[in-house]
Amino acid sequence: MKNFNTSGTVATRLRALFLIALMVTAAGCSSIRFTYNHGDTLLYWWLNNYLDLDSDQSGWVKKDIDNLFQWHRKTQLKDYVQLLQNGQRQLAGNMTQADLAGDYHDIKARTELLAYKALPELADLARSVRPEQIAQMEKKFVKNNEDYRKKFMRGDLEARQKARFKKSMEQFDLWFGNFNAEQEAVLRKASDARVLDNDVWLDERMRRQKQIVAALRKIQTEKLGKDATVSVLHNLVKELFGRFEAPERKAFFDTYTDQTIQLILTAVKIATPSQKAHAQKRMQGWIEDFNVLAADARR
Repeated sequence: MKNFNTSGTVATRLRALFLIALMVTAAGCSSIRFTYNHGDTLLYWWLNNYLDLDSDQSGWVKKDIDNLFQWHRKTQLKDYVQLLQNGQRQLAGNMTQADLAGDYHDIKARTELLAYKALPELADLARSVRPEQIAQMEKKFVKNNEDYRKKFMRGDLEARQKARFKKSMEQFDLWFGNFNAEQEAVLRKASDARVLDNDVWLDERMRRQKQIVAALRKIQTEKLGKDATVSVLHNLVKELFGRFEAPERKAFFDTYTDQTIQLILTAVKIATPSQKAHAQKRMQGWIEDFNVLAADARR
């Protein structure tokens, strides 16, 4: 690993870590093993898209990503199997809102663990990135925010609710297969019942981005050493994950989380036996893939 005195981008590396969790939950059971096995390349490509890493950075960043995947494969995948098996049991029984809330907190805790695990490598990266790379990251943030506005902030309330519902249905269809028109109507009603304030979400996105940039510039300007950089990034990660508890936002976030869990519970309640069997089969496919991936790590 490198130890430089210029700033880096915890944002890109931290968010790259979260991409692992996204791959785990978004890939189909026929492709998750392939996706995970190529995850290091995907993460590097995503990171490079923000930073345009130079030839020196490229080598050790790839090594860091590979080491992160090795740790994740050896230590985390068996836990994912347990989470999925628990989900199968819940789906086969009388799933409750408390069950889903517990699942949400379990996943959140594992994502936090992943972020904190990578802090030393994040610090190396944070100290190596040049000012022009930070500027590029800021431009990427601006573009991402504009894309968000186009997707979720255009039109009236009906249009925004429809865009949000479409995103939810993509996930429901992945899990349960296609819902019929009557089921979709029930889900649309539950989706629209959720609090909708995309201005809040955009404000939070921009707030996080500013915090990240400020931390990076602090590291660069003050030429912080490794331990001091780890401390700055630790505080940043803690703030990012703790934002849901911020007094000025807690009521909104709690309400949105509860209503989203209720939406998921509605989908489970109205799913037919064949749709639940579809979800069970998908989860079983993921369980088998994770077991194979974990076994490969021991060879």
